[in-house]
Amino acid sequence: MNQTQIEWCKNPDGSEGYTWNPITGCLHDCSYCWARKLANGRLKSRMLDNDKNCIPDREGWLAPYGEGSINPFYPRIWPGRLEEPETVGRQRGIFVCSMGDLFGIGVPHDWTAQALWTIRNAPQHRFYLLTKQPQNLAKWSPFPDNCWVGVSATNMKEYLRAIVGLRKVTATVKYISFEPLLERLHYDDSGAGIFPEDLKESAGINWVIIGAQTKPTILPEAEWVEDIISAADNAGLPVFLKDSLKPLIGVYPEIVYPKGVKVTLPGMLRQEMP
Repeated sequence: MNQTQIEWCKNPDGSEGYTWNPITGCLHDCSYCWARKLANGRLKSRMLDNDKNCIPDREGWLAPYGEGSINPFYPRIWPGRLEEPETVGRQRGIFVCSMGDLFGIGVPHDWTAQALWTIRNAPQHRFYLLTKQPQNLAKWSPFPDNCWVGVSATNMKEYLRAIVGLRKVTATVKYISFEPLLERLHYDDSGAGIFPEDLKESAGINWVIIGAQTKPTILPEAEWVEDIISAADNAGLPVFLKDSLKPLIGVYPEIVYPKGVKVTLPGMLRQEMP
């Protein structure tokens, strides 16, 4: 496990949390994925050295002939990491598979089961789960009490899929991460900022995260962010704005929402936890 500067990944005492990557890699092929860039960069040799623990490629090949032998971001398991959280007694907040997707395309059932087994055996920790594949969550529900279960959504289509998937899940905290937020959420072709105001009721959502694309930085429009915040406020949900949105504050030093100013101090982002 490694300490992380991911802002929303916090220990229960509010200090910086940790990442745990018993499984790495993803087949979702997001063009903006920073983890894939990292795997193909300074972590490339380390990833490729673990090719014997990859899933079979699309043709059924394994190492040394499979895609995992040449693609450092092909899904692979790291057996030596599986029990790491159990060896740490002090309470931690742990982001699971920051370099992959625990519920991702092609990830074997037994890999996910092994990680969840460790989570159950480490009840002292808080585990943040985040996936791009909400349709795969229901089969693992109900989740252990120490799991916060989230779905990433960058646009309206993915948001609706997230709601459908999370409706079928029982977890202590359920959340949506709009990172990177790539378009305004709306229900019609006019592009109007019509956002559902029943987040909490529709899927039991407890938390909303919003962030910009990074490396390269592409900021969402301020109005897109405002729409989501307003909907979350109406549903009584905490909102966490990532540091990547700080440039928007320079343009909008005070953004007033229906329930008041939501910039706690000039130049400070609203960063709330459930």
